[in-house]
Amino acid sequence: MVYSTDPDFAYTTRHDEEPETLAPERQELRVWLDRKQRGGKVVTLVRGFVGRDDDLQALARLLKTRCGVGGAAKEGEIIIQGDHRDRVVDLLTRSGYRCKKAGS
Repeated sequence: MVYSTDPDFAYTTRHDEEPETLAPERQELRVWLDRKQRGGKVVTLVRGFVGRDDDLQALARLLKTRCGVGGAAKEGEIIIQGDHRDRVVDLLTRSGYRCKKAGS
């Protein structure tokens, strides 16, 4: 916040609009396995989600519950603890998402 002695000063805030969530059949998701910067532990990453953060959190909650593990959703990607790539691809496909395995 900025303080001003100008009586005509109008404080304005910038609201970044979240992108509208695409329908599941229009999403292009990639499912990766990753070990980098995680102390040698494997995680499953889901990248490519386009939409609101609330919808990303809901999808992450569904995947974590179905896999029975922990994880997080931030910055447009979902992190699932452990090697659950095959199961995640199966769950996303059954939910109507277009997804592919990526990486090695």
